[in-house]
Amino acid sequence: MITQKYINELTYKITGFAIEVHKELGPGLLESIYEKCLAHLLKQNGFEVSQQQIVPINFRGLKLNADLKLDLLVNNLIIVELKTVETILPIHEAQLLTYLKLLDKPKGLLVNFYCTNIWREGQKTFVTEKFRELPKGY
Repeated sequence: MITQKYINELTYKITGFAIEVHKELGPGLLESIYEKCLAHLLKQNGFEVSQQQIVPINFRGLKLNADLKLDLLVNNLIIVELKTVETILPIHEAQLLTYLKLLDKPKGLLVNFYCTNIWREGQKTFVTEKFRELPKGY
């Protein structure tokens, strides 16, 4: 059974792997490099990872091919959006929140590799109503 506790533990592990990638490579590389390295590390550790998955848009029966692609989907539960920007802007947060809504996923993780410490300043998590409805599992 999927619980809030399980998803929170999964998020913690993903963040830990992002920190490992950041410590080894440092800031200043392209987003695509961090994506490939993080996906590789997650897969090596038994996680199911989908990269550059298309995010479909259905508007009142109209199916749009807007070529939206999320960076990583981990265990079909958590959307991970990666950035390499000086400052996370509201548009970056809005992008992740929209992906969560369109794909009906419970939690998202926004990771910015252009920082000195991912744990303190380089990551933000977002939950949806779907997450709130899950059993706590504690």
